[in-house]
Amino acid sequence: MASLGERLSEARERSFVGREAELARFEDALAGDPRAPFAFYLVGPGGIGKSTLLRCLADRAAAAGRLVVELDGRFVGRDPADFERAAAPFLDVPGTVLLVDSFEHCQWLESWLWHRFLPRAADSALVVLAGRLAPQPQWTADPAWAGVLHVSELGPFSEEQARSLLAAAQVRPELRERVLRFAGGNPLALSLAAASGVPALGGEELWAPSADVLRTLLAGLVGEVPTAAHRRALELAAQAHSTSEELIATVLPEVDAHLLFGWLRDLPFMESTRRGLHPHDAARETLAADLRWRAPNAFVAMRQRLMDEYLRILREAPEERVWTVTDELFYLFREGATLARLRTWSREDEVHERPLHPDDLDTLLRMTEETEGPASAELVRYWAQRQPEAFSVYRLVESGRTVAFTARLVLQAPADPLDLATDPVVAAAWAYTEATAPVNPGEHIGVSRFTVYPERYQVPSRVIDLSSSRAQAEAARARGRAYGFAVWQDAEAWADRVRGTLADTGARPRVGDHSYGLFAVDWRLVPVEDWLRRFIAAPDEPAPSGPSGVTRSAFDQAVREALPHWRDPGAFAVCALLRVRLAADLADPVEELRDLLREAVDDLARDPRGVRAREALTAGYFSGAPTQEAAARRLGLPYGTYRRHLRQGLDLLCEALWQRELYGPR
Repeated sequence: MASLGERLSEARERSFVGREAELARFEDALAGDPRAPFAFYLVGPGGIGKSTLLRCLADRAAAAGRLVVELDGRFVGRDPADFERAAAPFLDVPGTVLLVDSFEHCQWLESWLWHRFLPRAADSALVVLAGRLAPQPQWTADPAWAGVLHVSELGPFSEEQARSLLAAAQVRPELRERVLRFAGGNPLALSLAAASGVPALGGEELWAPSADVLRTLLAGLVGEVPTAAHRRALELAAQAHSTSEELIATVLPEVDAHLLFGWLRDLPFMESTRRGLHPHDAARETLAADLRWRAPNAFVAMRQRLMDEYLRILREAPEERVWTVTDELFYLFREGATLARLRTWSREDEVHERPLHPDDLDTLLRMTEETEGPASAELVRYWAQRQPEAFSVYRLVESGRTVAFTARLVLQAPADPLDLATDPVVAAAWAYTEATAPVNPGEHIGVSRFTVYPERYQVPSRVIDLSSSRAQAEAARARGRAYGFAVWQDAEAWADRVRGTLADTGARPRVGDHSYGLFAVDWRLVPVEDWLRRFIAAPDEPAPSGPSGVTRSAFDQAVREALPHWRDPGAFAVCALLRVRLAADLADPVEELRDLLREAVDDLARDPRGVRAREALTAGYFSGAPTQEAAARRLGLPYGTYRRHLRQGLDLLCEALWQRELYGPR
């Protein structure tokens, strides 16, 4: 008798439709054909069927007797060592097949994978990566990889394939034409329409891959939610990064968590992962936007409940879980304007954190002298001797190169006279406490004293994201913390960024040739819970005119995907950016949106800090330069400097367009 796993595999095989070329090429590789690729890269937009194809490949590899290792990019840790541990059989066991889904969530690993990990594969091993972003062009152009890497861009189903899917889903023949007119060849839309029993679609409406389509499909799919408890569970799953039965039981103690978890799991747009249920990205975006628009108070109330639970877990979690819980906590606030001023959410040029090692000190001193001068470098030396545990050193994942460091000091009351005499910034922090509300014996203050990243000095970056998450986690876990302080050289810019979250003390202590802004929060007056709640409602935001239909992260990704196709109107016409509200009212969406992108890039130069960013974007996407390296040469810049300006330009452009998406033309 077949096992449950075998029965599930057979059912998936029977219902699988299309992708014959990809399957055939993979079968050749499994059979050991020396001409077959070693690495497969599946790329396509959300809902195009990457995960379904990946599961089919996993089943076929297992049926061929291969050891299969499956990873999900959404849950890959910050350190390449975590990935290597999870994928260890790929390096040690001949014939292992490694499958990585949602690779766009760990795209920062790409260079490390090609350079350092994949070349160490065990004999006859295979790897399949699936994500929304194409691989970097240097890998597809590299002669060394050309014969062993195959990139497949997945497109919509043909009409014949779409009909086969609907037949396999047992949609009645008389309804199939109607579904096809609505869903076209998009696998997600077809699957959701079939699973929903075919909602009341407009008779002549042609499908366009928009949020409205998914909203209609999801309405038919979920239908009449059985009870108010089911509605709350759906609201929870739309916001939580992943949903476990335990999370439902804790956040919604009055409901039957087991029953509701089972109901959620049976929804076709839910994926089961090792951390719990995770809605398909497109479905989550639609659910969240619709819920926020339809019941904003309930939406905010659920976010507050989730925040309280994550904070409880954070306070009790072992050290190794702190990063995971902190990520889940701040995932709740990823779209707020307040947090958007402070964080980038970008995983480009990903870094990983290490404690300070004695061999690091010379590098840290050099970076400090380069950005802040010799006097500040001597203070780094002082604090590295006094509190080495306060330092975090950040290395690029792709190369291992040290690029930044931070230091978060913990200073017990009463203040140490030597600290006061040595460091003017620390002295100013203690002076502020004495002038406002003195720190009691047994209490302490936390000071984010140094944030040194020469390539992106004190502008929002992944280093600041990670250090801020760590500082806020420490504030939530610490006992007796009276104050938190942040120190920034560009006091004016940071006063605007931290508005509503940290108070400007007005102190501008001087170290060498530079003065620094000092910003503070009294944790005794503003508990961490209340401080975080400011991110929920973001009262300083204008009210959006309606739900965007996409999350901020999906919107940013759409902008980044559209720019490389700007010069090709045909390719630009099928980009995800054409499906956001920004393009909905345009008479000629392709041409007008291309014009809008160009205007938005030019507008960056209105701020002197955006001039270089505008030049980098123009050279990289509008000038016809075939590669980023060529764009850098066109500007006469080193490649690393060009990429730094390009990253800044992308961040600024996405923010400007997001504001227009929410609030219309200013």
